[in-house]
Amino acid sequence: MHAPLTSRKLDPSSWPMLVLFAVFHIACFAAYFTGVSWSAIGLCAALYVVRMFGVTAGYHRYFAHRAYKTGRVMQFLLAVLAQSSLQSGVLWWAAKHRDHHKYSDTPLDAHSPRQYGFWFSHIGWIFNREACAADYTRVAEFARYPELRWLDRHHWLPGAALGFTVWLVGGWQMLVVGFVWSTVLLWHATFCINSLVHVFGRQRYLTGDDSRNNWLFALLSLGEGWHNNHHYYMASARQGFRWWEIDITYYVLRGLKRLGLVCELRDPPAHVLAGERPVSPEMKERIAALLARSFSAERIVKRMQRRWAELHPGASFEEWRARWQQQLAHGREQIAHLIHPELPSLDQFYRRARRQFARTPALEDIVSRARELLAQAVAMRLQGSPAL
Repeated sequence: MHAPLTSRKLDPSSWPMLVLFAVFHIACFAAYFTGVSWSAIGLCAALYVVRMFGVTAGYHRYFAHRAYKTGRVMQFLLAVLAQSSLQSGVLWWAAKHRDHHKYSDTPLDAHSPRQYGFWFSHIGWIFNREACAADYTRVAEFARYPELRWLDRHHWLPGAALGFTVWLVGGWQMLVVGFVWSTVLLWHATFCINSLVHVFGRQRYLTGDDSRNNWLFALLSLGEGWHNNHHYYMASARQGFRWWEIDITYYVLRGLKRLGLVCELRDPPAHVLAGERPVSPEMKERIAALLARSFSAERIVKRMQRRWAELHPGASFEEWRARWQQQLAHGREQIAHLIHPELPSLDQFYRRARRQFARTPALEDIVSRARELLAQAVAMRLQGSPAL
């Protein structure tokens, strides 16, 4: 997806997948007929944890971010384990995730709750053709392996094989409680990183998006809930940057390194941990625009209109607009002189910026630019705004 979505509607071609998605959820209630045992719950927990590791260590930290290295056989096994979660193909997943980081929380981010709302960012985007479109050139280094291309085309195979094996060995109860329950739980725990963890939690670092650190989802997702850390330095195999930030995926990767199965795990350098990465001009502009949009230019204009009407009884709206257009024609300095006194104070901008974004020495520049952008938005409305 390289343009904002034109529609959030479900695509007709996605109905088979939507039906399968619904069947899995409905099948959870089949436990009423099969019964529930402690051994089935144990299998559910085991399949959840093992396959979540496949998602976090495989799909995410290896294929999407290349945060460590491994051999070709282990690479294939990681892809198989990840795809047993039934979250589509490994190349598709990595390509979509790289898009997410490039366009995070902008209209080009297919699953941004800020842009498209909670439900679409959580599950709706999966059934929308525009949102699901993947650019495989983003993962060219992995697409050159024929076994990964084959696996991506047959993305359903590992999950189907796992489900069939569970049924063959354990019967219907193990299939329903062990496999189906764990699959549905796994889906929603993963989806919550896209949706809820871009809404709830705290921001330690300035990233220009809504990524948050959330300890609860870090536990549920084996470390992925330290999402703001990850968006600040996505190349790290370790996402819990502090010793108290539990990151089970990273601990397992350290164990696999000792066994010689993976190598070159990338950790965040000291200046990243300290939050001392310089903020680029592009990032400052993006954050300033977000801050400016958090204030309503339309509301400011309406307040100015009401005050004009009170001070000039009987004056028409056309007279008011003509006065502003004449004054604003003098350019940038006149805009600052006339409009800045009508804007929220710098203290109000700072308070809102501190609530929305992590603290940074760049905040002063960001606040100043945000106030300028809000002034420009007000000026545009003054020159062509509709009457009250």
